[in-house]
Amino acid sequence: MKKQRLFILSGLIPALLLVLAFTYYPFLKGIIMAFQEYKLFDLRGVHFVGLDNFKAAFDDPKFLSALENSGYWVFFSLILQFLFGFSLALVLKKQFRGRGVYQGFVFYSWALSGFLIGMIWKWMFNSQIGVINDLLLQAGIIHERIGFLSDPKWAMISVIIANVWYGIAFFAIMLLAALQSVPSELYEAAVMDGANGFRRLWNVTLPYILPTIIATTLLRAIWIFNDPTIIYGLTNGGPAGSTHILSSLMLDRIIYAGDYGAASAIGIIMIVILLFYTIFFLSVTKAEKAGEF
Repeated sequence: MKKQRLFILSGLIPALLLVLAFTYYPFLKGIIMAFQEYKLFDLRGVHFVGLDNFKAAFDDPKFLSALENSGYWVFFSLILQFLFGFSLALVLKKQFRGRGVYQGFVFYSWALSGFLIGMIWKWMFNSQIGVINDLLLQAGIIHERIGFLSDPKWAMISVIIANVWYGIAFFAIMLLAALQSVPSELYEAAVMDGANGFRRLWNVTLPYILPTIIATTLLRAIWIFNDPTIIYGLTNGGPAGSTHILSSLMLDRIIYAGDYGAASAIGIIMIVILLFYTIFFLSVTKAEKAGEF
């Protein structure tokens, strides 16, 4: 028995070391750096500054703008991704010719990188050669080209549209799997009770797949909040920082300013926001009771 435990422990040690080296150590190091003056171009001047990095963040108009943008970015992206994804899952649940091929095309977008998606949509939104401007002009909806990515009024809307398109496949995949697990006997009983399509959806389908809805919306909100790849691919935070969210601003502090202390402070703020969001979301949705009939 003792030899078996030693054997298991010896097998786990490499994995534990990797987790410590690449997960917990960077996390703890980031917390320490958040309270330091830590700049890449002045490593000899590293010293503790207390809460100065956090105070500087909240005094920075770019940070406040990124915080506001993060709210818009998560809220509208999540709501629209879920609505379109759920609608698509309901369609794909039905049997029709070529259903498997169509599912493959729908789900393929989720396999692409966010940065690549951003580059594709950057070309589509281009004010001179972009296909979106051409289609809108030919349809008579607009009469002159719109600078979707160069005009601050349109830039945030444009990146949200790209992100919505990217995330629809995730909800479609997850919710389709949940829909296919609903027992047909429940629908048969509802039909016998005289329930129409809407009542079956509201009283049978939604309660049954509620745990999946809660889990997917929670995870997707966290991923959207943390993922700056589409924004970097589309606008790189521009024009004039109008599309920065907290995660892209954090990377901006690292890549262009080399200020690891300021970037770590933003990262800690993001962790705190996500912690409160998760607690609030789970308490409001009553996740532990989800799915009970």
